[in-house]
Amino acid sequence: MDEITVKALAKINIGLDVTGTRDDGYHLVRMIMQTIHLYDLVTVTKCKDEDGITMTTNARHLPVNDDNLCIRAARLLAEEFGISSGVRIRLSKRIPVAAGMAGGSADAAAVLYGMNKIFALGLTKEQLMERGVQIGADVPYCLLRGTALAEGIGEELTVLPPMMRCPVLIAKPPIAVSTKYVYEHLDALEHPQHPDIDAMIADIEAQDLKALSSHMGNALEQVTIARYPVIQQIKDIMHANGACIAMMSGSGPTVFGLFEDEETMQQAKRAVEASGLANRVQATTIYNNRR
Repeated sequence: MDEITVKALAKINIGLDVTGTRDDGYHLVRMIMQTIHLYDLVTVTKCKDEDGITMTTNARHLPVNDDNLCIRAARLLAEEFGISSGVRIRLSKRIPVAAGMAGGSADAAAVLYGMNKIFALGLTKEQLMERGVQIGADVPYCLLRGTALAEGIGEELTVLPPMMRCPVLIAKPPIAVSTKYVYEHLDALEHPQHPDIDAMIADIEAQDLKALSSHMGNALEQVTIARYPVIQQIKDIMHANGACIAMMSGSGPTVFGLFEDEETMQQAKRAVEASGLANRVQATTIYNNRR
C-alpha cells in the first residue's frame, strides 16, 4: 500500500466542565466528547523517489509547514521509525477551521493512522494515541472516536456506551474565538457553571435524549457568549425551531443542536440560514462507528 485516504471526523462536546488548574497553567477538564459525521479527507502517500514531508490543501489560509499538525504528526513517526522515503499529505478541508470541533487534531490523527498503515509500522490504536498526545490533547480522542469521557487536560480517555443516534445541526458564525482568552476570563468568574457530567453519562447509558438535553452544559459558554452574543442568538433560533438542546462546542464559536427527528432539524436549518448569523450551516448526525 503506497497511498491511503482517511476520513478525519469532527467532534462536539456534549458536556464540558472545568474542574481546576494544574501548576503549569493548563486547565483540568471533564468533558463528554462525541464524534459526528462531518469530516475532512486526508490522503497520505508514500513517495519512494522523494525526500521529506510535503503537504497541499484546498484551504488557502492554512499553513503547510511545521505550524500544521499534519506535518508534525508525519514528522513524529518518520523520525521515530527512520522513514527515509518522502511523504505527501493532501488535505481536503470540510470541517470549519477554529470552530471548537477539533478539526486540526482530527487531521493529525488521520495522518498518524495513515502513516501506520502505509509504512506497516504495526502500532496499535493505543500506541498511536500515546504518540498523538505529543501533538495535541485532542489527538488521542480523534484516534479513539465515538463517545468518551475526557479528563485531565483532555488526554485521559474513558470509553462510554455509544450515544443515541440523532440529527445534529452545526452553525458557525463568522468570528474567531481565542481559546486562551476564554480560559483566562473563566478564571476571573466568581460563580462559574459546573455541568453535571455524571448525570449526562447516566442519560447516555439509558439512551434518554430528553434527559440528556436537560443536563447538558458547557462551562465556557459564560465567557464566550458574553463577548460574542451571536452565539446565544443562534442557540435561541435552534431552540425556537425544535432543538432538544442547542449548545456551543468547545471554546466556540460553533453552535450545535440535537433534534429528535430529521424534519424538525431541517426546519431549524432553514431558520438559521435565513437569519444570516452563520456563514456555515450543516446538517449531520451522531457518528459512533470506531475504526
